[in-house]
Amino acid sequence: MNTASPNPSDFDSDDRSATSGLGLGGSVWFQAGPQMLGGSARIALLAAIRDNGSITAAARAVGMSYKGAWDAIDAMNNLAGEPLVVRATGGKGGGGTTLTPRALRLIETFAAIEREHRRFLERAAVAVSALDVDAKHSLSGDLAVLGRFGLRTSARNQLYGTVVALARGAVNDEVSMVLPGGQRLVANVTRESAEALGLAEGAAVVALVKASSVVLVAGGAEEAARLSARNRLSGVVSSVRRGEVNAEVTLELAGGIVIAAVVTDVSVEALGLDVGVSATAVFKASSVLLGVGS
Repeated sequence: MNTASPNPSDFDSDDRSATSGLGLGGSVWFQAGPQMLGGSARIALLAAIRDNGSITAAARAVGMSYKGAWDAIDAMNNLAGEPLVVRATGGKGGGGTTLTPRALRLIETFAAIEREHRRFLERAAVAVSALDVDAKHSLSGDLAVLGRFGLRTSARNQLYGTVVALARGAVNDEVSMVLPGGQRLVANVTRESAEALGLAEGAAVVALVKASSVVLVAGGAEEAARLSARNRLSGVVSSVRRGEVNAEVTLELAGGIVIAAVVTDVSVEALGLDVGVSATAVFKASSVLLGVGS
């Protein structure tokens, strides 16, 4: 059993205890070795199967598709090391479905642990509300930063900012965000993704960009203007880490933000990239992935 925050979306148990508009959130899920067996969503599915005796009715009750429900059941059966759900062929609603005694115990155990977890969050919220935090570095801001530390991604660059414009398209939406230093970044996302993320002006968002997607141009944004890529972030080279073939070059942007690019050693020499040299990171709007806090 594990608890953590932020949580994987498939295993949400988003208990929040708020004081004065500020909340603490956490997740509870069962884990089998390194694999997640299930959290509130999957336990709710098991409970719905117990109550309805039908996978079709259970899936409808928890808002899952029939296939999605069976995919979850198959995963739980495999990860538990023994059957949790047994399907009988035929019958109303696609055949009867029953839970094994182990599955029934898991539902009860999860409910008990969730109750204790909720009490813990309530106590933690009271303790947090008593902290003496100055106005400049607000508690909500501190918690937002701590939440970002929990983000796991393979993308080298994680740039946090605020949505300032959202242009709707027939298929894709163009999202403009401003970074702490004032420079703007543009991302193209599908309409479905924009709606799922709840993107709107004023929303806090993180832009993920692989270092291999970033092209470097010596000099400022004027030198990069001839390139078609939408994003041109100007800064100063803060580090150059050489390899046998490639080098990782890091730029420090206004506001203390850094962005890394992987370029060839030949390019480093040709562009004269060295610590203290002005350069611009260039990348396409389609190379940007967006994320929001849970």
